[in-house]
Amino acid sequence: MPFNTKLTQALGIKIPVVQGGMQWVGYAELASAVSNAGGLGILTALTQPTPEDLRKEIRKCKTMTSKPFGVNITLLPSLNAPDYGAYAQVAIDEGIKVVETAGNSPGPVIQKLKAVGTIILHKCTTIRHAESAVKLGVDFLSIDGFECAGHVGETDITNFILLSRARQSLKVPFIASGGFADGQGLAAALSLGAEGINMGTRFMCTVEAPIHLNIKESIVKASETDTQLVLRRWKNTTRLFKNRVTAQAVKVEQESTTGKFEEIAPYVSGQRGRQVFINGDPDFGVWTAGQVIGLIHDIPTCETLCKRIEKEAEETINRSAALVVPSSKL
Repeated sequence: MPFNTKLTQALGIKIPVVQGGMQWVGYAELASAVSNAGGLGILTALTQPTPEDLRKEIRKCKTMTSKPFGVNITLLPSLNAPDYGAYAQVAIDEGIKVVETAGNSPGPVIQKLKAVGTIILHKCTTIRHAESAVKLGVDFLSIDGFECAGHVGETDITNFILLSRARQSLKVPFIASGGFADGQGLAAALSLGAEGINMGTRFMCTVEAPIHLNIKESIVKASETDTQLVLRRWKNTTRLFKNRVTAQAVKVEQESTTGKFEEIAPYVSGQRGRQVFINGDPDFGVWTAGQVIGLIHDIPTCETLCKRIEKEAEETINRSAALVVPSSKL
């Protein structure tokens, strides 16, 4: 049964599940598969080397699905920052109706997108940042708990608290991100006030995800303890799949006497991480994964996964509703 939440209404999707924007993963093959399965697929803008390459990927995705899909634009600190405005303009030119934003100082990009009526879904790891995003006019917030993959923030607040704080404090609808893999999680998020969920790591472990099978199998074999936090020393804490390279990175981080980022930089190279998804060696470089890896036990198609999540969520909600017994009027 299709869900009816503010997210499904606004985006025109069947189930309130968003595929998070993931570097080197968010290509047309995955985004179209998620959208065809009833969720919202997301292309990752910065996976494309130039704005024109993003245009080509958007057009490719349009040939693979007639359903809505979005684009992720993540703004990160950089000495040579990409032309975020140009990526946003391509999304506008190509008629993209939904953009997921994240990162630092997103105001100019959000303003540009909002000027043409784009729906903005902004990812935050704290309520303070969420409140700032509300002032920028975002339509939805993606509340990212400490369980998540990638940039976890510096406050270490898990979703059970963070989502309830969002429900208490925010005037803009939100979805839950970090730690979600199944319909029970979707039902829980809805119960806590969310309008849907965002899944990244779970969608990495699907047939259509454009990464090496060995990496998907590594996720299936892993437990919830097989992630590693790195870069906390530099206030850029990131959750990665635990492997030989993260162990080396942590050793440098803990033992460095200078605290210079240059010492750890070779170990956390994004290019080495990209090669992991191509060559299938999980120890070749660092790559992001959330604690949810402990809940992932198979490699289904996106269609099978989304149907299963929909069924599990409906059953869970119905089972919870049946726990409430009308009191006798006698």
